[in-house]
Amino acid sequence: MTAHPIVPRPGRALRKGAVPARTIKPKARTSLYSAQIGLLGSENAFRIGPQIKVLEDRGLKVIKCNLGEPDFPLAAHIAEEVKSQIDLGLTHYCDPQGILPLREAIARTVAQRRGIEVTPERVVVFPGAKPPIGLAMQAYCDPGDEVIYPSPGFPIYESFATYVGARPRPLHLREETDFSFGGRDLAPLINPRTRIIILNFPSNPTGGVVTREQLGDIADVIKRKAPAQVRVYSDEIYEDILFDGNRHHSIASLPGMDERTIIVSGVSKSYAWTGGRVGWAVFPTADEAAVFKNLNINYFSCVPAYNQMGARTALESPLSQASIARMCEAFAERRDLMVAGLNAIPGIRCRNPGGAFYLFPNIAGLCEHLGAIGAHRKLPIKDRGRTSPSTLVQMFLLWQYQVATMDRRSFGRIGSDGLHYLRLSIATGLEDLKTGLQRMRAAAADRDGFQSFIREGKHLW
Repeated sequence: MTAHPIVPRPGRALRKGAVPARTIKPKARTSLYSAQIGLLGSENAFRIGPQIKVLEDRGLKVIKCNLGEPDFPLAAHIAEEVKSQIDLGLTHYCDPQGILPLREAIARTVAQRRGIEVTPERVVVFPGAKPPIGLAMQAYCDPGDEVIYPSPGFPIYESFATYVGARPRPLHLREETDFSFGGRDLAPLINPRTRIIILNFPSNPTGGVVTREQLGDIADVIKRKAPAQVRVYSDEIYEDILFDGNRHHSIASLPGMDERTIIVSGVSKSYAWTGGRVGWAVFPTADEAAVFKNLNINYFSCVPAYNQMGARTALESPLSQASIARMCEAFAERRDLMVAGLNAIPGIRCRNPGGAFYLFPNIAGLCEHLGAIGAHRKLPIKDRGRTSPSTLVQMFLLWQYQVATMDRRSFGRIGSDGLHYLRLSIATGLEDLKTGLQRMRAAAADRDGFQSFIREGKHLW
């Protein structure tokens, strides 16, 4: 029998009779980047920005329905507070957890709106509402643990789960249920490896909302099936953007859910302050908040204190609600115009969203009419995986008709094959949206133009 080489632990001698191992040189790595970085996805709404610039540099006007950024200015009372705090010298390092005046304001606001008790010690302030998505997966998940998230959904949910070595488990939302769901849909996905369950209402990209009854059903399933250490990540960033008398409901308000739920929101959407980069999370315990404070220290140090004071004013000023109401009124007008216009285009059907500022039309008929499904099927295998029929339509709209939209794959790739949707942001001006509709109507009738675009073979993903 051949003896196998044995490598002794440091400081230990070989056993008698053991065969010394040959020194094995580590295999040289040829890649500049780690394998892990290749697992990280992106947010395609930003990725197509350079393509839009190319078209604009040609003198073409692009109708930008890609970014979820309200086209309203920051309200004057908030802007004045920020400028005042800069003049007062509030421009240095501050508490990495968030300055106390803002955390107190968040605690009061969240407690009042959701009917729960919240202390400032449970609040952490981040540079926007996006960082806690990835930080939560790093904090709660080991490799192989599972993250349940809505699909279609905000792309960073799926992207970061893969990046940290967790297993992404999409909860597929259906058009026929207005892209909402209940406990029966969630239950089959929960198992002993589940660590995070993500909820997002009102939702990006569909505008779907949830009733209190649905949340009660979801909460019952979580309490019955989920391990005790599971955290519900409730992304409530669109909490103020609602239509048709809809009200915002948080699962944290339901019995037994406050101690399981991370409530996340921020200033980007409600206050049209995407550049302010102030978001926050309310954690179930102060101990968990301390962990995320330390993550902040490692990643960001702190969020500018002058912007935090502006966020405090946004939350507490009586002027803020009027600003939000004006935005919602404008978004509702745009929604009504666009839903009617899209439904009048052959091959497109679009539901009326109850919140956020997105439309998520089904374009299966349009893909069929233009020949996008067949064109995708004929692509070389290596290229087919980079795109989809709705991606081909998205790129055709952008490059030939200068309307920037987002494809279905941009909101969760796993299980999206055969699903043909676009996301249109209505956070752009009414006249631009009217122009966009006209261009989309013309593009939908331009089968020959689409086929020529495909034959040219450029910008197919």
